[in-house]
Amino acid sequence: MIALLGLCMVTVFLYLVMSKRLSPMVSLIVVPAVFAVLGGFAPDLGDMITEGITDVAPTAAMLLFAIIYFGIMIDAGLFDPIARGVVRLTRNDPLRLIMGTVALVALVSLDGDGTTTFMITVSALLPIYRKLGVSPVLMTGLACMTNAVLNVVPWGGPAARAASALRLDPQELFVPMIPALAAGLVTVFAIAYALGLRERARLRTRTGAPVLAGAGGPSVTGGGDDIRGGSDETTRGGSADFDVLAPDRESLRPKLIWFNAGLTVVLLTALIIGVLPIAVLFMIGTGLALIVNYPRLEQQRARIASHADSVVAVVAMVFAAAVFTGVLSGTGMIEQMAQYLLVAMPDALFPFFSVIVAVLSVPLTFFMSNDAFYFGVMPILAEAGAQHGIGAMEIARASLLGQPIHMLSPLVPAMYVLIGLAKVDLGDHHRFAIKWALVVCAVVIASGLGIGIIAIH
Repeated sequence: MIALLGLCMVTVFLYLVMSKRLSPMVSLIVVPAVFAVLGGFAPDLGDMITEGITDVAPTAAMLLFAIIYFGIMIDAGLFDPIARGVVRLTRNDPLRLIMGTVALVALVSLDGDGTTTFMITVSALLPIYRKLGVSPVLMTGLACMTNAVLNVVPWGGPAARAASALRLDPQELFVPMIPALAAGLVTVFAIAYALGLRERARLRTRTGAPVLAGAGGPSVTGGGDDIRGGSDETTRGGSADFDVLAPDRESLRPKLIWFNAGLTVVLLTALIIGVLPIAVLFMIGTGLALIVNYPRLEQQRARIASHADSVVAVVAMVFAAAVFTGVLSGTGMIEQMAQYLLVAMPDALFPFFSVIVAVLSVPLTFFMSNDAFYFGVMPILAEAGAQHGIGAMEIARASLLGQPIHMLSPLVPAMYVLIGLAKVDLGDHHRFAIKWALVVCAVVIASGLGIGIIAIH
């Protein structure tokens, strides 16, 4: 019953979000609370939610100050030269812009931190998408898929969790997976190329000529194409959207560009090395950035207030997600769903068990946090595999092959940073990206089977 309750809860949540019956934040709070009460867990609901909030509090603090920090850098003009450079490289061509998005995300994703990757990507590229009239939904979907593939590096979250849970060597775990991950990345580039060709043709059909950067053309709206945003917030494209890059804006600090660049490099280097917790680093960075760029109190208040909408939306979403994860974990829904899958599988399927684990990792890493899957579910899968002669290393690698879809999970805070900064609706984002992410997952799993990191026994 608990497993069925959990499955119903996740299904109802996804339906409400993707059909736009409720906002994601409201759904994340109300749906698990209702199902917890229906399941008889009302007396423990407060403790479960409190535990979930406690777990995400450092992440929420990090997001709060990271959004303000990168907002200050945008206001001061740090990313203006990057935006101009990308415009020159794209030559006003949507195909080059979309391909460049994947390349940029792939490069920045090597630091293993999705939040930082998305902030840099959106800061540099969103103004160009808006000016060319290309839907930002393309950027968010491709960024999630690219980052998810590259996030399997040993210092990224999934591989580190898998290695820790099963006491495996991270390097030994990762190196044989490189060809399969490379195949996944090539697939993302191929998808980007196809979509870029379609956008190029669409824009030329609409205007009769390539849309020039800086023309202030509207973002994609209306029609039946699934990449098009549906809300005014998602699709507005007037010049007011580009005040953040206006060359004569009051917040611009061109004389401090090298200080800001140096501060950002030091901050990201310290983040990668792990000198201090990420939240602490962004707190310190935000304080220094405000003092140097905007020394007067009224200037600091104005900069903080200008980014209040983004901060409130993203941080509120993170705490709302804590309700969802707290109920999933506290009620035992996660463990029961995993146990049900194992009991339901006949012995005749165990020769294909590592392939089954790879396939199951696609929905499980979408519906669960990486912590829940790799520390709660994967050890159970590994034990079941061991009873049939399948090694823990193979199960761990299989469990990582479904990661190309994980970054689209409603439980991933970095995704909310991405869609929040890009002003993309969560339902539009999922409708566009999930089908392509499934294609990437299929390629990665097939490649893994082909090179032998998973096998039929």
